[in-house]
Amino acid sequence: MILAFDTFYYESKAKTVCVSFNKITDETSIAITDEIIDGVSEYVPGEFYKREMPCILSLLKQFDLEGITLIIVDGYAILNNEGKLGLGGYLYEALEKKIPIIGVAKSQFNTENKYARELFRGESKKPLYVSAIGLNLNEAYNAIKDMHGNFRMPTLLKVLDTKTRENTK
Repeated sequence: MILAFDTFYYESKAKTVCVSFNKITDETSIAITDEIIDGVSEYVPGEFYKREMPCILSLLKQFDLEGITLIIVDGYAILNNEGKLGLGGYLYEALEKKIPIIGVAKSQFNTENKYARELFRGESKKPLYVSAIGLNLNEAYNAIKDMHGNFRMPTLLKVLDTKTRENTK
């Protein structure tokens, strides 16, 4: 099973959503799971992972990790040419390097990054930025490229983004 995570912050809360599916090319999910955590810490520049990791790890407790073959996160796995870990990298380490992680970011981190590739999907003029840890970057790039959908955001990642923002007012 593949899991994709995203978190939306509002007030002092964080809503984390997970879309689970069987194959990278699936159009529909098996399930959509969410959790709201209150009292989330403020964002610290350069330490985004410290805010989001507890949210993802908490929601991951609802899954049998033995059946998870891949996790996709909204963000980077590796941030720069020096190999500085991003959210995906820290998650990979927290999971004892047992589950490969693909990071899919909507904006470019402000440094050169040989560990990330631009991916133009559909007719979009704006790329997604794909990075990975625990699997080859080309495999990760092709996986996101092959995901269902004709637009910049793959269908299930768009569902994830939408569900994350629902009922947060």
